Amino acid sequence: MTYDLYIGDRTFSSWSLRGWLMLEKFDLPYRAHLVGLYNGTMAEDLAHLAPARLVPALRLPDGTVVGESLAMAETLAERHPEVGLWPTDPAARATARWLCAAMASGFGALRGACPMQLQHMWDGFDPDAETRKDLERIEELWRHARSQPRSAGPWLFGAYSLADVFYAPVAARIVGYDLPVSTEARAYCEATINDPAFKAWRATGLETIYDPFPYELGLPKRDWPAN
Repeated sequence: MTYDLYIGDRTFSSWSLRGWLMLEKFDLPYRAHLVGLYNGTMAEDLAHLAPARLVPALRLPDGTVVGESLAMAETLAERHPEVGLWPTDPAARATARWLCAAMASGFGALRGACPMQLQHMWDGFDPDAETRKDLERIEELWRHARSQPRSAGPWLFGAYSLADVFYAPVAARIVGYDLPVSTEARAYCEATINDPAFKAWRATGLETIYDPFPYELGLPKRDWPAN
């Protein structure tokens, strides 16, 4: 039983990172297929998955196609209750679903001002007021998650869950743009980017060279943090 996962460029596709982590972090069998986001072939590459039009998209072993990350998350959790994609405690599980839905539908200012890129850090980026509001809201939600019943571990609900999957690209943005957050939030972001699965995703993405580099800001660049 193997899933087929369709993803975009690893350096830039935040939603693809979420889809991949759902499978990779919970040891679910899959084959990854790269879709051409930046070479203009995405529509053609996804034609056989219609009506899915965006990445990530998931094809189940029986041929069923699932689009949208929240639907993918719930489908995998339903099919694999033993692997713990959601927290086991009911209150924590409800809160984790809330956080994932908030991520899927919100934080437009952060997304617009800070497209995910995993190649380097920007030096001197100054977030606008709306982006700072998004960061404040994200920190509020993260603090609320940590107030729920939790197991041991560094993640939002102790053990790694779908909530951490959904906020991994947020952590990458905070690091990549050196955004102003609390010490506790920054520690969570550093745990995210130093997780072996995240590091493997980024390393594969760095094998592709972009010229010109998408989302160029004209700011000085620093090396991505090493650990």
